[in-house]
Amino acid sequence: MREHYYQAHVFVCQNERPAGHERGCCNSKGATKLRNYMKVRAKELGLPQTRINTAGCLDRCELGPVMVVYPEGTWYRYETMEDIEAILNDHLIGGQVVERLRLTPDQ
Repeated sequence: MREHYYQAHVFVCQNERPAGHERGCCNSKGATKLRNYMKVRAKELGLPQTRINTAGCLDRCELGPVMVVYPEGTWYRYETMEDIEAILNDHLIGGQVVERLRLTPDQ
């Protein structure tokens, strides 16, 4: 019997603010396209115990696009499909934090 329903739960910010907002927003930086890519790739890679979810504002707008992976609580900033591949393969499959993309609490 599994201890948790999901082995990993990924929340991907999709917040959208008006154009020109001083904090910016993840959605205007390509978050939706990359989240959609991540969902497809997770399924292709056979990660049935991984849930990729849309999130509202995660309040790190200036750093976006951002996501957080639980249960570890690891925060990432990503920009490309290659970044998504690294998070999927290294973190979600391999169990290793992708240091080049990781956000620290002080950021």
